[in-house]
Amino acid sequence: MANTTSAKKAVRKIARRTAVNKARKSRVRTFVRKVEEAIGSGDKAAAVAALHSAEPELMRAAQSGVLHKNTASRKVARLAHRIKALSA
Repeated sequence: MANTTSAKKAVRKIARRTAVNKARKSRVRTFVRKVEEAIGSGDKAAAVAALHSAEPELMRAAQSGVLHKNTASRKVARLAHRIKALSA
């Protein structure tokens, strides 16, 4: 257990940041899942719309440090590639 006041404050700060990061990560997963469900149903228009709403969410998570920048870019690229393959 934390002994000093600064350590106690650090524990409180970490708990707050963990909650925020957990919420952001959960939100990103929800947006990505919506894109994947649209791809699975074969509806290209819905998939494109879902991707357009998921992309800023992924980049926001990368900007805040929840995801690495390259990870967010990779996820967007792979989803876009799967959507492009729908019409082919």
